[in-house]
Amino acid sequence: MSRLTRPQAVVYDWDGTLVNCWPTIHAALNVTLKAMGHEPWTYEETLVRVRKSMRDSFPELFGDRWEEAGRIFYDHINENHLKGIEIKPGAEELLRLLAAQGVYQSVVSNKQGALLRAEIAHLGWAGYFPTAIGAGDAPHDKPAPDPMNMALAGSGINTGNGVWYVGDTEIDMEFAAASKCVPVLVRESPLSAELLNNIEPAAYVRTCNELVSRITLL
Repeated sequence: MSRLTRPQAVVYDWDGTLVNCWPTIHAALNVTLKAMGHEPWTYEETLVRVRKSMRDSFPELFGDRWEEAGRIFYDHINENHLKGIEIKPGAEELLRLLAAQGVYQSVVSNKQGALLRAEIAHLGWAGYFPTAIGAGDAPHDKPAPDPMNMALAGSGINTGNGVWYVGDTEIDMEFAAASKCVPVLVRESPLSAELLNNIEPAAYVRTCNELVSRITLL
């Protein structure tokens, strides 16, 4: 059951929520894994296993060589990431609707900040987001609450029931809870209670189009 009330601010995850960049991320990750002597992952493994930012995940994967792995990964990403962006169904309609209603909007992602902002600019969406916070921009990355504080800086809006965080993974719901914001889950299939770790989304929808429909009823 939805527990949504009209928001003052809506902050979004990026990959998998507003856009699909996973094929590019998957390709870059497998180039990196092979270069570092690891077995490549299937696409499904990438979707399940990639959650944290590089500075939090690559040391676990590659140990002392994680920075070398990071350079390989970003060489591939920098060459290809703008070519492969797909807008998720209803995403632009959602942004336009909330902008028209005067709702403050921002992005918090575990994608490197410079790459995130380049992708937003490439799509012509910079006008929707006064701030866009990526990995490395805050002292700690999502799911720590630091990036949310940066996302709302200058807006005059405080975290709480008036701020939604919209994302597609369990780490997004964890981030919403840690930031004391309203967790909204957008994905084709729901997450298990085990993955959600007792964090119940205030609303679950399959697409941004469904979220547009929910908002129009508030």
